[in-house]
Amino acid sequence: MRTFVVPPDAAGERIDKALAQLEPQWSRAFIQKMLSESRVFVRDRVVSKSFRPAAGDTVRVDEPTPQPIGAEPQPIPLDIRYEDDDLLVVNKPRGMVVHPAPGNPDGTLVNALLYHCGGSLSGIGGEIRPGIVHRIDKDTSGLLIVAKTDAAHRALAQQIAAHTFRREYRAVLHGHFRSPTGTIDAPIGRSDKDRKKMCVTQKNAREAVTHYEILEELGPFSYAALRLETGRTHQIRVHMAYAGHPVAGDPVYGPKNGVAELHGQCLHAGLIGFSHPADGRYIEIVSELPPYFEAFLRKLRNQFGRETYAEGQ
Repeated sequence: MRTFVVPPDAAGERIDKALAQLEPQWSRAFIQKMLSESRVFVRDRVVSKSFRPAAGDTVRVDEPTPQPIGAEPQPIPLDIRYEDDDLLVVNKPRGMVVHPAPGNPDGTLVNALLYHCGGSLSGIGGEIRPGIVHRIDKDTSGLLIVAKTDAAHRALAQQIAAHTFRREYRAVLHGHFRSPTGTIDAPIGRSDKDRKKMCVTQKNAREAVTHYEILEELGPFSYAALRLETGRTHQIRVHMAYAGHPVAGDPVYGPKNGVAELHGQCLHAGLIGFSHPADGRYIEIVSELPPYFEAFLRKLRNQFGRETYAEGQ
């Protein structure tokens, strides 16, 4: 049984939205399932999804025992940059899917983690998920943190929700920016026109904030450092496209005549920083640019020269 006390900023929200705020690792689908199964209690009474709690209300959720996801362990090599009894940090290669899904039933990061960690992985949200605290897209390379225990998972998720978990990316973007630094603060939700895509919208959206710094201008492109304040699905890709500067090679949010040679977005999760959930010490992990990214930068520098805004890589 999980217990929460409703804070003032969640008071008056519908209970499913309040729970999504109180436990960021629970999906909306999981919360709706708990409500439909009469597993959510306020003031010791079962509540429906239309219930709106008051500040200070105690919410209890009868969380089910996590069930296996059905993925098989596979001996896939992992580039592990940090590991202890509570968590590990993986440098995910481009092209690797994080979770098994239709079209990608195996060969995923989850399959590799099940083999590497065995039973030492967290299970939050109704199934034994191999500790995935946050995700990066298939064709985005870089650092991903994995929790081995539920306590570590929740502590890391709370840091993400509180914007104290540091995530920095590098990207090559189309076009030039008016200012070398800036912030895009625009809510992101699912597109009504294409349910596989996200977009900037006010409808059923969540806050999304991305900070950028332009490191170099390279012909028709810009090389940028990006810092996530929030972590929405496809956030950088959506925000950059919204700003008129989509990520080079992005087949979904970029131009139709994009950079075909990249075979996907030129985006790398290069740094994560967090307080260790067991002892509070700050840990920062850095990942170098992968070969495909370095090769594209080298080609652009040779072809167009470079104008540097700040010291880059």
